[in-house]
Amino acid sequence: MVNRANIRQQMRQQRNALSAQQQFDAAHHVERLISRSRFYRNSQHIACYMANDRELSLERLIKRIWLAGKCCYLPVLDSIHHNRLWFAPYRPDSRMRLNRFGIPEPLYKKHERVRAQSLDLVMTPLVAFDKAGNRLGMGGGFYDRSFAFLLLRRHWHKPRLCGIAYDFQQVKQLPRQPWDVPLSTIATENRLYQPG
Repeated sequence: MVNRANIRQQMRQQRNALSAQQQFDAAHHVERLISRSRFYRNSQHIACYMANDRELSLERLIKRIWLAGKCCYLPVLDSIHHNRLWFAPYRPDSRMRLNRFGIPEPLYKKHERVRAQSLDLVMTPLVAFDKAGNRLGMGGGFYDRSFAFLLLRRHWHKPRLCGIAYDFQQVKQLPRQPWDVPLSTIATENRLYQPG
């Protein structure tokens, strides 16, 4: 039986052991791989995240999104339904605040935020993944609950979920729960994995 707590601890230790140069190089390679992909080129509304706990940074990719004239969003915690995400526009001049987990979020007006269904592409942080597209997060379930509607779809899979990870975060197999939303793609510093 796979122990999720042990995997989280092991992967976080490995992330913490990376040098600043290794983190920078990995972020550069991921940005190049994603920006050359068809799914990125065909996307206009793209959600990223602010790296936390030594997650792979998307700062370079965010700058590329801005330069390309695409719309960038960041996840924001729902003030009413505390277990779901909304997405707020993120621009170079956005003012930020820390959420209850200490992660920066854009300050936004209520009418500016968008639902997950309005996005074309979503970059998701993760702790571990497998080749089948299963994702292990930090355990809060925010992404699974926010994108649960994808489990009901047979043909139209928008938005595309792209997990962002270091290659060492791949494990042989993760157990899949009925509520787990699989990833369409996983981008690491070495390659793009396309499950299925």
